[in-house]
Amino acid sequence: MTINKEIQDKTMTLKLAGRLDTTTSPELEEELKASLDGIEDLRMDFSELEYISSAGLRILLAAQKTMNKQGTMSITGVNDTIMEIFEITGFSDILTIK
Repeated sequence: MTINKEIQDKTMTLKLAGRLDTTTSPELEEELKASLDGIEDLRMDFSELEYISSAGLRILLAAQKTMNKQGTMSITGVNDTIMEIFEITGFSDILTIK
């Protein structure tokens, strides 16, 4: 998985590519822990993300909880496979998916 990060003022955009699973989720977790201070708008671009596992879902839930306290979080570019995972797990009700 690759993570491209862009920060403008208090907005951070993370573009993920590849697979967000048990092997790669610690990398995203570290990136979020290191970068979320002072961020009021977290945008995640999943247009190049192919797969997400339960480990990845856990990271998204933690990020959402953090952003609920300091701003907003949204996810764009979700493919049909990942959207189905979000719907089955109920994450589509928790996350802002555009």
